[in-house]
Amino acid sequence: MHAGSIPLETPIPRGDTHITAITLRKPSAGELRGIALSDLLRMETGAVMTVLPRITDPALTPPEVSKMDPADLMACAMEISSFLLPKSLLPADSSDAATTATTSAVPAG
Repeated sequence: MHAGSIPLETPIPRGDTHITAITLRKPSAGELRGIALSDLLRMETGAVMTVLPRITDPALTPPEVSKMDPADLMACAMEISSFLLPKSLLPADSSDAATTATTSAVPAG
């Protein structure tokens, strides 16, 4: 399952430590319950803040999410919106492009 690691501009305090990076995993359909997918694609703040506690590692609490730096919230919103797009709409990374070019250059038969 796809996951994205996000280094935080502003660490999130938790007890005697600080969370300096979080990993977001691709949500399942059940984790999106109660959220309009269009709101997530538009990176609507409330929708992003609702989903984050469901898909972060370490698991963030709603109060921790509400105190996030706006730049960090935006980075999370961008990652979440990329999870919702079909692979055909995502830009191909260089390894995929190299594989495609190699495969298409091999003569058939």
